[in-house]
Amino acid sequence: MQITNNHHILLAHGAGGTAMRKMIEEVIVAPLGNDTLNKLGDGARLTLPGQSLVFTTDSFVVQPPIFPGGDLGKLSVCGTINDLAVMGAQPKFLSLSLILEEGLPLELLRRLVHSVAETAQAAGVQIVTGDTKVVPHGQCDQIYVNTSGIGAYPMGHGLCADAIVPGDALLVSGPIGDHAIAVLISRSDMPFETQVQSDCAPLGEMIGSVLKQHATVKWMRDPTRGGLAAALSELASGLSFGLLVEEPMIPVHASVKTVCELLGYDPVHLACEGRVLMVVEESGAEETLDTLRAHPLGRGAECIGRVTEEGAGIVRVLTESGGVRRLHRPAGELLPRIC
Repeated sequence: MQITNNHHILLAHGAGGTAMRKMIEEVIVAPLGNDTLNKLGDGARLTLPGQSLVFTTDSFVVQPPIFPGGDLGKLSVCGTINDLAVMGAQPKFLSLSLILEEGLPLELLRRLVHSVAETAQAAGVQIVTGDTKVVPHGQCDQIYVNTSGIGAYPMGHGLCADAIVPGDALLVSGPIGDHAIAVLISRSDMPFETQVQSDCAPLGEMIGSVLKQHATVKWMRDPTRGGLAAALSELASGLSFGLLVEEPMIPVHASVKTVCELLGYDPVHLACEGRVLMVVEESGAEETLDTLRAHPLGRGAECIGRVTEEGAGIVRVLTESGGVRRLHRPAGELLPRIC
């Protein structure tokens, strides 16, 4: 599918899958591209006299704005902190911009702003600037939030995907899919007996601990829209090697598996908001896992696969039954409005 053959934006163009990637590359990056933007990282690594920084920005439109394990305020801080951290930067400063719909209850706004304050304080970052706009009723779904962030680079040591070689380990810091399923259940009329909490959390402290102790981490991403599948596909597309993932090693909570089986979802396509995917030198994989597991946010960390000579540019999955299948980005929208 060529995005230029479509004449209108679809929900699929915001889902983190193939349609979104094509839109970004063909409609946005093509006219705006430069050496920094073309890398399409989670943030931009910038150099000023005597200082290296990472700058990032993100917008959040989750519905409902309050869900098990978090809310829109917490999510907007965690999402931007995590984008800085996976770029190898120590999060320092955030902006907060709000688009408010006429009729939004002030009590909801107060709750979300207090959540922003609490999450930022706990993560050791400051909200230093922002903006507020109000639009007429019906022109916005209650509240949209944008946060931009600046982080000091490097945090421990720098990251370089060019150093990735066959044998390197793929680590994930905990069970996947919790956030997407928590939001789905909170907006669903279906009588699910299971309760799932979003994994929404700021990862700066955990990632900082890993980078300061281990020089073997080469690359990181937080698997948000499009989930683990999108993050792995992005990694593989930039390599002359392949990725082999062992399906039984991918951590998934039993409650998330249950909902996925009922609704036909694959957990690897579901968004996380408190997990990190790492590529680590083989010799340092076990020590890095130990460091992750020593932190409350990394207790469920696992090694899920390896970089391989075979299958250049693609992700292969060794299934529980012993077969091999190819893993793709999700083509379109699975769960709209989840982050």
